[in-house]
Amino acid sequence: MAQETRSRLIRRLQWQKASNDPRLEPRNGLPVLPMLRRWQSARLRAAFADFLADPSMRPAAEFFLSDLYGDKDFTGRDRDAAKILPMMSRFLPDSLLRAAADAIELAILSHSLDLRMAEVLTRRPRPLAGIGFDDYADAYRRVGLPRLRRHQIALILRVGHALDAAVQKHGVARLLHASRIPAKLAGLSELQEFLERGFTAFAALGGAGRFLAEIGQRETAVARTLFAGDPPPFAQPNSSSR
Repeated sequence: MAQETRSRLIRRLQWQKASNDPRLEPRNGLPVLPMLRRWQSARLRAAFADFLADPSMRPAAEFFLSDLYGDKDFTGRDRDAAKILPMMSRFLPDSLLRAAADAIELAILSHSLDLRMAEVLTRRPRPLAGIGFDDYADAYRRVGLPRLRRHQIALILRVGHALDAAVQKHGVARLLHASRIPAKLAGLSELQEFLERGFTAFAALGGAGRFLAEIGQRETAVARTLFAGDPPPFAQPNSSSR
């Protein structure tokens, strides 16, 4: 299974490199792209305000918002994966390796969808005007790709379930700690730190079933609403401008 995970990861990293290269993908330079990501991050933070207010759920919610589905640049973490994963596979259970592979696939897919959204938003009469809900919803529908949107949500849940499975296994915390020193010596700490943050956050939950079920239900409802053109089922973030 570890070999299969590594092979899958290599394919994902090749895709990641191409999709983030501004020479191969000029849409990376669109000024509206960081505006879009800030808007989405604000929307998610508002949507999960109740989780952020719950001390037991806050670490997992913060991990979700910053490390899985936020406006953070994941390219450093994902570049680490190609070099560090063979070493880490000697220490870590496959559930954590799958979490890393799924997180990288999620980052790539989210970036690809964001590029398409940014391209649509750039066609507005005032491309750098603040992004409102109507702008976002229109771009979301024009991009379409409902199957990939469902897969995006599924990947979020898969990462969460893999981390939760790792938490339930005896000795994984010790193994994760053991891989820290080799990663640091190799100068490849971002992926290691990502896994540690995820493990710690999900350990605090004491079982991730309810948390992940709520994420799945809420994000599926948001996607359904956006595709249908219905009023937003969430508080609108402030309009984002350059």
